[in-house]
Amino acid sequence: MEHTLKVIGHVHTDFPTKFGIPRQSGLVEELEGQIVFLPEYSREEAFRGLEGFSHIWLIWQFSQAVREDWSPTVRPPRLGGNRRLGVFATRSPYRPNPLGLSCVRLVGIERHPALGTVLHIRGADLMDGTPIYDIKPYLPYSDSRADAQGGFGAERLGYSLQVVISDELSARVPSEKRDALVKLLSEDPRPSYQDDPERVYGFFFGNQEICFKVTEGVLTVTDVKEGAQRKQSGF
Repeated sequence: MEHTLKVIGHVHTDFPTKFGIPRQSGLVEELEGQIVFLPEYSREEAFRGLEGFSHIWLIWQFSQAVREDWSPTVRPPRLGGNRRLGVFATRSPYRPNPLGLSCVRLVGIERHPALGTVLHIRGADLMDGTPIYDIKPYLPYSDSRADAQGGFGAERLGYSLQVVISDELSARVPSEKRDALVKLLSEDPRPSYQDDPERVYGFFFGNQEICFKVTEGVLTVTDVKEGAQRKQSGF
């Protein structure tokens, strides 16, 4: 039996492309985003009571990874791309159903005059324009498990890079986004299997392209360029 999921809205973030997005939600709490709902689902009464919750679950679509087929094993980037594991033991986007699950902080519920209900969130790991299928409140008493084991995902726990960015380049980044950018860079945006100290990497963050190199655990921002392509989100 097949069921059709309905898109209820879209998330808007500072990531117009996949590269640079945090590997999991909540890793960069400073990142801000908004969820804009389709008119049918933006009715104010549908969100009654949500203001009492600090966090919400997002169920969404890996819209850039939709495929007709699937593989029972994948190569997790966290393991360097050299080891195959079962797809159901990973959070790979290449799944029988391209569904993602993220826990984000709910910082505000706005009644926008043109867009209807808009949720303001922090800590999202989603690309700009990602379709949202559902939201659910996070329940601390049942959703948090102190004795949970992290499997291979805990192997790089606590890993971070030192970030060096000059005052000149930092000044090109909007002041309200600087802390988020530094935290994002410290999480190492590169694929785990790439470690070329001479290579200059780059990703789009908001309206800018951030260029950087990594040498011996130090990430140095080499340039901040204007001109990233943005979707029209209304914000």
